[in-house]
Amino acid sequence: MVDTTGGERLERALGRVGTSCMIAVEGDRLDPIETDARSTGPVAAHLPAIRPEWLGDASFRAEHGLRYAYVSGAMANGIGSAEIAEAMGRAGMLGIFGAAGLPLPAVEAAIDRLGRSLGSSIPHGFNLIHSPNDPALEAAVVDLYLRRGVKLVEASAYLDLTLPVVRYRVRGIRRDPSGRVEAPNRIIAKVSRVEVASKFLAPPPERFLRQLVASGEITEEQAGWAAKIPMAGDLTGEADSGGHTDNQPAIILLPTLLALRDRLQRQYQYDSPPRVGAAGGISTPWSAAGAFAMGASYVVVGSVNQACVESGTSDAVRKMLAQAQQADIAMAPAADMFEMGVKVQVLKRGTMFAMRAGKLHELYRAHDGLDQIPAADRSMLEKTIFKAPLETIWDQTRAYFLERDPAQVERAGRDPKHLMALVFRWYLGQSSHWANAGEPTRTVDYQVWCGPAMAAFNEWVRGSFLERPEERRVVTVAHNILYNAAVLTRARALAAQGVTIPAGIPRLSPLTLAEIEARAVP
Repeated sequence: MVDTTGGERLERALGRVGTSCMIAVEGDRLDPIETDARSTGPVAAHLPAIRPEWLGDASFRAEHGLRYAYVSGAMANGIGSAEIAEAMGRAGMLGIFGAAGLPLPAVEAAIDRLGRSLGSSIPHGFNLIHSPNDPALEAAVVDLYLRRGVKLVEASAYLDLTLPVVRYRVRGIRRDPSGRVEAPNRIIAKVSRVEVASKFLAPPPERFLRQLVASGEITEEQAGWAAKIPMAGDLTGEADSGGHTDNQPAIILLPTLLALRDRLQRQYQYDSPPRVGAAGGISTPWSAAGAFAMGASYVVVGSVNQACVESGTSDAVRKMLAQAQQADIAMAPAADMFEMGVKVQVLKRGTMFAMRAGKLHELYRAHDGLDQIPAADRSMLEKTIFKAPLETIWDQTRAYFLERDPAQVERAGRDPKHLMALVFRWYLGQSSHWANAGEPTRTVDYQVWCGPAMAAFNEWVRGSFLERPEERRVVTVAHNILYNAAVLTRARALAAQGVTIPAGIPRLSPLTLAEIEARAVP
């Protein structure tokens, strides 16, 4: 092993990520030298150029028209805003609009806006969320995307494939002049379970293709072509994250999905093998560099972008997120899958949502209807959580579903437990809207989706300009993560050649965009 001193020169060299150089022994230290410079000492190691735009898979960047293999994930209720999609797209990255939880007119308005501002030449996408309790909504969203020519979706929270998502994937499938099968509608599937991943890495199921042929959506020939493509060209392994999560450790999930991809590629022999990306916990240079080192084709960032000024949430929430620490995260019942016991990861600091939502699910499991809830518990619900009589909440809930999904009201009339679930879901749904709107009377009820990545980011930027919420912009955050991941990757390249890097180097401090640009160019 070669020891090294003179850390300042080495750190400057590491920061010039676009320039390669040699590390030469000069007496008792290692010094960076230009490749055409002379040195009296022997060469110890080669420091390669690693630009941020080289991280990840080149085919992912080419497929989606990107400069960087970096994605802003779809945060529901428009938290993954049009502003984020616009900023990311113009910076050569990919932003996904958070369509989940929004009414169809709001989603269509976002399609209109991004169509005007970005057009078809600047990449962007839209979320498609699995809706097991509202399959008609999922089908309607796909109808909208197909009608409006949306060519890229991030499919999330799927427990199994559905006819609408298969329909989206195979609509317009064709062969190019060389005979290769092309599917113009692309899917980035976000998963955390192997059994779900295997479905997205396989061709569309035959039973759904038969239904689409029977309905005239596709031809027999197109159904045959569909057997040549995977359901998703890109698969995101979602580790411990904000919102819907199985709390999977990324260091286990990503290699598992990569091995699964390789096995299914050998089985199906696709012309273009699916790529695997990493999400959940991506918030610092260390996590991004680690994901790329493990083989991730791209990284997806979520919780951190919610704390940026472009997100579709409130300033109050941004300030809460900027204070989050490692112990400030909790699991709580999910609004969209409440009856199934599915949970989401949320911010605990500054809000009582997780505890109150947990109490609702406890009461739901223990009783078969609102009239069975003990008087003391009912009084607590009306005074503390709902701040209104339960009958009033049901009237509001009933009016909502009569307009959106009357079948829910009909079922509630037959099943008191389902009526109770709908009333309890009122609170779960409203809590996220209160947070996004910054409703001052409901601060303790804010539902803020957040994973431990937020705390890691806050610790990294402590003492820098990015500690302040008003300075956090998605592109600035992205460039800092990618640039410093490149610096860290270069340092690891030296370590792999036997160079002992001095403690504290590289520092990986947050920089302004101008500072990054000055250091990143060759």
